[in-house]
Amino acid sequence: MARLLPTQTDAAVERSDNPAILSLDDDTTREVIEALSSETAYEIFQLLNETPATPARVAEQLGQSLQNVHYHLENLEAAGVIEVTDTCYSQKGREMSVYVVSEDPTLLFLGTEDDRPSLKRAFKSFTSLLGPPSILLAIGESISQFITAE
Repeated sequence: MARLLPTQTDAAVERSDNPAILSLDDDTTREVIEALSSETAYEIFQLLNETPATPARVAEQLGQSLQNVHYHLENLEAAGVIEVTDTCYSQKGREMSVYVVSEDPTLLFLGTEDDRPSLKRAFKSFTSLLGPPSILLAIGESISQFITAE
C-alpha cells in the first residue's frame, strides 16, 4: 500500500558562496562557539554537514537519546548554524523536521567588526582560487582542533 505522507526527504546539503563572517566583538560569535562547544553538538553538526536528518535519525546514528539530540538541535538552530529544511513523517504518521547545516557557511575570524570589509574581500579572492569546498574543509578542521584542545 502506498503511503500518502512522505517518510523520506529529498533535501540535500547545499552551500552558497556567501559566507557569514563572525568577529570576536559580534554577539552571534559567542552563541556559535557555545552551541558547538559540546562534543555531542559538534558530532550532530558534522553529521548534518554530510546529510540532512531528522532528530530520530541523528539520535540513532550517534547513539544519543532523542531528548539530548533535541536540546542540541535547538541550540545549534538558535545559533544559526543549522536549519529546518524539510518535513517528513514517521511510520506512525508523526511529523518530523529535517535538519541540515545552514546554506551560508560561517567564517569565524579573530578580528573586530572594523576588519570585516577587508577580510570579506580577501576571502572572496581566496575562495575563487581554491573553491568553497576547500575552504569549508579548512574551517571544519580548525573548529575540530579548537574543540579538541578544550
